[in-house]
Amino acid sequence: MSLGIGRQMFPAFPGAMIAPLRRSNYSDESHPFEDAVVLILPSPAEKDPKMSLPAWFEELKKFDTPTICNAIELFDVRPRNVGFMNDTIKASFPKMPPMVGYAVTSTFRSMAPPRGGDVYASMSDQVASYAKLPGPAVMVYQDLDVPIVSATFGEVMCSTYKAFGAAGLITSGGGRDLDQVEALGFPTFTTGAICSHGYCHTLAVNIPVVVGGICIYPGDLIHGDLNGVSTIPAEIASEVPGVCRELMTAEQIILDYLKSPNITPEGFGEARKACGAMMAATGKRLTKK
Repeated sequence: MSLGIGRQMFPAFPGAMIAPLRRSNYSDESHPFEDAVVLILPSPAEKDPKMSLPAWFEELKKFDTPTICNAIELFDVRPRNVGFMNDTIKASFPKMPPMVGYAVTSTFRSMAPPRGGDVYASMSDQVASYAKLPGPAVMVYQDLDVPIVSATFGEVMCSTYKAFGAAGLITSGGGRDLDQVEALGFPTFTTGAICSHGYCHTLAVNIPVVVGGICIYPGDLIHGDLNGVSTIPAEIASEVPGVCRELMTAEQIILDYLKSPNITPEGFGEARKACGAMMAATGKRLTKK
């Protein structure tokens, strides 16, 4: 089976290989789809579960996703209209704090049963891959059924992922058991709620997937909250929190002025000018690196 996927596509997993997981086809021969596969990870020493995360990673959780996106723009490492999911992906629990983690990707179907095997067997492969990540996992599912048939996740799946250290889950499909999942404190992002799981099964683990209009690769760093979901380029991730703080300081100039007495259009213009100058100086510094 040829997937046209090279090792260079998985920078977070050096030495990784693609291998078949199980045959997964619709029982109806008129609707075949690809064999299931799994990303086989190399076997160097696994991360120490007691190892603390870098300070910059923890700081990312302090900022909302729009501020993260504003910071990324100043580095000029990608066009401003890419790297974030579109409005089809919405937070199931908008009041939860920002979710930050590294993508563990999978593809999913539920229209018809797989030909055989344990439909939940792939969960072991998913959670086993967590140990190779530099931080907590975010499960990212692409639902391949068009239209979407049933829920990608429920209470048991989310309980499993959370128990193994995942920070949250994103799917281009639906979710269910939302009261129970919310009680877990487990952020999820979906296109909506669906009450049944249908013939749910995972086809492939840790391959590129398309969710919310963007391609997510295994190991991508993800940030999400009630405003949406964005990736963070690995090469700038450690600098993003500091830039977020600078942006917030600049924006505060305008916000403070608007709270002052006797505001005028001229004064507002001066505040905007001062804010813009601070942002421009930060952007100039970053793009010179």
